[in-house]
Amino acid sequence: MTFLMLFAGLALLLISGEFLVRGSVSLAGHFKISTLVVGLTVVSFGTSAPELVVSLDAAISGHADISVGNVVGSNISNIGLVLALTIIIAPFFVNTRELVQDWIIMMSATLVLVIMLLDMELSRLEGLILVSLLLSFIAFSIWKSRRESRRGTQNYPPVKFSLPVSILIIIASCLGLVGGADMLVTGASEIARMMGVSERIISVSIIALGTSLPELATSAVAAVRKQNDISIGNILGSNIFNILAILGITASFVPFEVKDPGFKFDMIWMTGISLMVFLVILPLRGAFLKRWRGLTLAAIYFLYIYFVFFVK
Repeated sequence: MTFLMLFAGLALLLISGEFLVRGSVSLAGHFKISTLVVGLTVVSFGTSAPELVVSLDAAISGHADISVGNVVGSNISNIGLVLALTIIIAPFFVNTRELVQDWIIMMSATLVLVIMLLDMELSRLEGLILVSLLLSFIAFSIWKSRRESRRGTQNYPPVKFSLPVSILIIIASCLGLVGGADMLVTGASEIARMMGVSERIISVSIIALGTSLPELATSAVAAVRKQNDISIGNILGSNIFNILAILGITASFVPFEVKDPGFKFDMIWMTGISLMVFLVILPLRGAFLKRWRGLTLAAIYFLYIYFVFFVK
């Protein structure tokens, strides 16, 4: 029953997140909000909404380790599994010049989080700092995209639903996210107790993998359709959003203390695998990503999972 609750909560999160994006994009079309703004705000928030609601629910219910483990594990799996599988399934040519900036921002956000969690706490002030950095990142991204876009062109997202239906979809999706997050956190904490493992282990593996499924779907489809920079850009952007938005917003509302000292180990792996993106991919300056590069990232990810479960 507990496992059923876990998977039901995960399924409800993913479905609700998908419909939140669809409803929000349709609503943006009604109000003539450009696709640029929608992509940087609505879609980014929608694909990361499962992680956000899970982290908030976990912090409020006294399971702060799940809040942090969800984000740290998701960032590790985004690179070590999602990006790796994207390259393995559909090797592609990538121009890394534009991705370097996003990598620098992601790496900077990662280091800021590591420094903030040296005392194993995230205060309200630190949360507000992360949110401020998020707003600065969104503003910079919008400015950069507008500068690079063609002058005089303005694209608006398609209107797929009527205005009332769009609003109802958004409301129902938000309720689904809250319900799914509560089921997921409750199920995960129960499974951790049943298996005799910590909430940290469950959160950095099962929960993190589950909440990374939207990024996996988006990146795989983008790679198959030869929209190569979107594949990596989506992952880098998601990792930035996970740190600045999810932990930032969570700590702004509910400052928390991390109890499991094993998170120091996880933070080292998150920093290291973020650095691997630069070492394995970005120095190419425009080249074909062969499968061995994806296999390298995947090997690192599964080595991490091995250490998490079997090395005390």
